[in-house]
Amino acid sequence: MKMKRLSVWIVVVLVAVVVAACAPRAATKLAQGVQREAAAAGQAPYGGPAGGDTASGTKQDENRMIVRTADLSLLVKDTENSAEEIKGIVTELGGYVVDIRLWRDGEQLRGTVTVRVPADSLDQALSRFKGLAVQVQRESGSSIDVTEEYSDLGAQLRNLEATEQELLELHRTVREKTGKAEDILAVHRELTSIRGQIEQLKGRMQYLERTSEMSSVTIELVPDILAQPIARPGWRPSQTIAGALRALLQTLRLVVDAVIWVVLYLLPLAVVVLIPVALLWFLWRRSKKSKPLKS
Repeated sequence: MKMKRLSVWIVVVLVAVVVAACAPRAATKLAQGVQREAAAAGQAPYGGPAGGDTASGTKQDENRMIVRTADLSLLVKDTENSAEEIKGIVTELGGYVVDIRLWRDGEQLRGTVTVRVPADSLDQALSRFKGLAVQVQRESGSSIDVTEEYSDLGAQLRNLEATEQELLELHRTVREKTGKAEDILAVHRELTSIRGQIEQLKGRMQYLERTSEMSSVTIELVPDILAQPIARPGWRPSQTIAGALRALLQTLRLVVDAVIWVVLYLLPLAVVVLIPVALLWFLWRRSKKSKPLKS
């Protein structure tokens, strides 16, 4: 009898897990259907006033979670100085630098800077970044509304936490009444699975919160060729002397290497090859002399 009750409890908990995973989406679809019907009838859902200019509508817009990103390509006079100025602007606005890379392309210094700034300061940051440029070569941006996803995750999280409490109660009941290891382990596995799902949902929700609060901006820094000096000023004899000495040492090194190869490689090889050739030639000449001349 106790085993039957335990089996019933486990089945009930499993059904609750399935419902917890499916219920939020069903509720979301139902809410969307109600909103569509209300919009078709010319009134707002839940008996609220129609129209998008109301105070409630404005408040809902303010509470939406928007993930904004931007991408800039700036033509600048000095890449290194521009990167430093970008870092100063970001720090001033309460953001931080995610990544900064500077590299040389021939004689030109190019760079890429990725930063995060508070979402409410994004427009100000973009304006100040563009103010550093000789010319804005490229500008793009995107906005993703994650409000619905965040709400759906919150509903799933609440249902899973309720299921976790039921599993904890079931776990205590099994330990007190049956005490069988296989029953305890079965409930423990389900409890571990639920906890894993809860942690995943919390991690995703925290990620959405951070990305909606801090917007990402990637700035490509391209040096202005016209702003670069045509010729490098000053003549440095020391550099010329150093270059000449390096070339002389390189030439001497090549000469010494050639002598070593000739003495240690070519001469022994020549001796090994020429001795048999000379011997064969000597024998051939001797045999030729020893033959009698025909009369």
